[in-house]
Amino acid sequence: MSSDSYRRHPTAGARVRRVFLTVTLLGSAAFAIPAVVGPTHAAAISATPYYLSLGDSLSVGVQPNKSGVDYRTSAGYANDLYALERVSSAEAGLTLKKLGCPGETTTSMVTGGICGYKAGSQLAEAVLFLKTHTVNFVTIDIGANDIDNCVVGLSIDPTCIANGIATVETNLPVILTTLETAAPGVPIYAMNYYDPFLAAWLIGTSGEPLAVESACLTTGFDYPTACPLPAGFDGILGTIYGAFSVPVADVATAFDTNNFTLDSNTGLPQNVTNICRDTWECYPPPRGNNIHANANGYALIANTFGATIGNL
Repeated sequence: MSSDSYRRHPTAGARVRRVFLTVTLLGSAAFAIPAVVGPTHAAAISATPYYLSLGDSLSVGVQPNKSGVDYRTSAGYANDLYALERVSSAEAGLTLKKLGCPGETTTSMVTGGICGYKAGSQLAEAVLFLKTHTVNFVTIDIGANDIDNCVVGLSIDPTCIANGIATVETNLPVILTTLETAAPGVPIYAMNYYDPFLAAWLIGTSGEPLAVESACLTTGFDYPTACPLPAGFDGILGTIYGAFSVPVADVATAFDTNNFTLDSNTGLPQNVTNICRDTWECYPPPRGNNIHANANGYALIANTFGATIGNL
């Protein structure tokens, strides 16, 4: 995520998770797996056990400062999950290593170009780390930023979204294959995305259709009519992760993304109330209109991961 308003950036991940519109349903696809990237030399392995966090801005805990400028924090879901796992882990001395990159796409994670890594890319750096350290488990959130710049005002470009999804379907299997090859047997856990575009509801009658469409296209929820993307973007991610037996923390459900029942306390749909509570979307300027989770939202993501991971 970068400092982004939902009007400017459709995804969320390092802009996190955006609305995901596609007019053509991309069903089960055969994933082409190019050559594995990253260092392959043998190296001494450190004894300290690690939790390795990979992904986009959510993975590094980006939030806006008082001036509305995004920055990396120690109050993201990886930090919260690390605190949970330190308590429950059988391994003493568990240490957190965050390699995520704000704004990272599935392409840049493989090739580099956004954040600086000695190994050249986040994926190559992760491979090197896995080969030289004792890693208890890995978490990853990636893909939202591939659906970037697809929303202009209150309109969504379906061709842009379709192209982004196709890119994720090509690159994410490469990323997972590379990680699993580098460290066979090390558990990997992923997450799907909440829907910050629900905050468009606050604009009024002109914004409500976008909020409804975004829920449909994020999760495949049929509201008020059949969704043109039954699986939603989260479902597409789930299919890919499932092919690699990677458990997925259901963040979309934790945020109650499909619940348009009116909240008696706020008069807003429950999912809109939750987005306003758990992200920076509904805050006043200069921090507002920002898709990143706040401390409460990051804690919710961490707890969802924790329930998915269980006892290691």
